Amino acid sequence: MTLSPNSRVSLAHAADLPRLFDVWHLSVRATHDFLADGDIAFLIPFVRDELARVTAERLVHVLRTDDGAAYAFLCVEHAKIEMLFVHPEQRGNGAGRALVQHALASLQATAVDVNEHNTQANGFYQHLGFIVESRSGLDPFGKPFPILHLKLAKNG
Repeated sequence: MTLSPNSRVSLAHAADLPRLFDVWHLSVRATHDFLADGDIAFLIPFVRDELARVTAERLVHVLRTDDGAAYAFLCVEHAKIEMLFVHPEQRGNGAGRALVQHALASLQATAVDVNEHNTQANGFYQHLGFIVESRSGLDPFGKPFPILHLKLAKNG
């Protein structure tokens, strides 16, 4: 993959769905080591449905390689970052930071939920100015994967 030196955020299209799913799947495999294969398999149909919905509603923002392939994506709904995934081969190149900055500046994002066991994501968001507001002991599916509810810290 070749990164464009002037990566721009664009909207995803229905044709991007297979690639977005691949980015999600590879990203989860690389960063969610607390999930068993069965946990990931459980999530797959929900992720496919949600990606199709938000892409149809034009809410998925992507970064693309020079050849047009999405390598990172973001979805913000109701001022909350609902999805942020970066292809493992592109981690560390500033894609996640660029998408969060886009979410804050252009999409009025002020919150995000993070799996408590995903320490990399938790640290990433806290480094970008988010703080823990509350904690849920279960994930949205009622499974024992605690969720940290983060909010953007107020300046000053």
